[in-house]
Amino acid sequence: MNLTGSKIDGTRIDGSLDKLFRDLEKIRDMGAKAVELPIHGLDAIFNGKLRRERLEKIVNILGNFEFQYSIHSPNPLNLMDMDLPELHKDVLLATLEFARIIRAKIVVLHPGRFLPEERFFIYPVKNPNLSQKKKMLEKEAVILQSAARQYPDIFIALENARPYLDLSPYTYAESIQELKTQVININRENVKINLDFGHLYMTSVFYQYDLMDAVIDIRDLVVHTHVHDNFGRAVHHYEKIQTHQLPFGRGDSHMPPGFGDLPIKKIIKTLLPDYKGMFMLELRSRYFNDIKESCNKIKSIVDQCF
Repeated sequence: MNLTGSKIDGTRIDGSLDKLFRDLEKIRDMGAKAVELPIHGLDAIFNGKLRRERLEKIVNILGNFEFQYSIHSPNPLNLMDMDLPELHKDVLLATLEFARIIRAKIVVLHPGRFLPEERFFIYPVKNPNLSQKKKMLEKEAVILQSAARQYPDIFIALENARPYLDLSPYTYAESIQELKTQVININRENVKINLDFGHLYMTSVFYQYDLMDAVIDIRDLVVHTHVHDNFGRAVHHYEKIQTHQLPFGRGDSHMPPGFGDLPIKKIIKTLLPDYKGMFMLELRSRYFNDIKESCNKIKSIVDQCF
């Protein structure tokens, strides 16, 4: 059974467990059966270590609900980081330990970035050469192989990335083929792909490849999904304000299904019936009240496939 759920927005709750509880209540009442928790919004990890007292409070809150959970690791987590590599590894392991404790089977991870987003504002930005990139890919693979061995009960789901007009490719995960190659090279049963529908659409437009061919190419490796809509138009890295972008249909909008022109129904039908994972809505907070209708829309599409 493919559960339909919604993310909890880390910025929206911003460390407030009261807000976490209220959002979980609202999402439950909207009919969602699964939730993706942002560990970076829960204040569960400080300086690479799990906060055990904080964890106990979170577990007590989650005990009031019957959701199936997935976990989104902190956005800046980068297993290619050159300055504090051990700290980034510690954050990954703390995230996996958190997932094990709350019995989540999926941890979503943004793959390594050759150019971290946090450094986009440093000018000039120096892109590593091919030899350096190869070493960074090998470094990430070794860390993930070790983490996968330590947590064989949890899937580490590497998420395909969106492009930027000015700094792409900043990560290998913009390319579905390169992401697939890295997962195959890691060669662990519990390291797979989180297919982000919106990101895939944007890269297909940006790099001019066939969206559905890409879905078919990787569907056997997909263990989790992020579902949201957009118009496929990339922006510069500094264009963040949705209020300014939406009138022009630009950016990684994270809108409810049907608001943009992404072929969500075709993607879901291509994944099913073999795909057994969740369809996780990843909407921006401005669309929080659209979760119920969006869940119903996704469930309707799934039902049509059986």
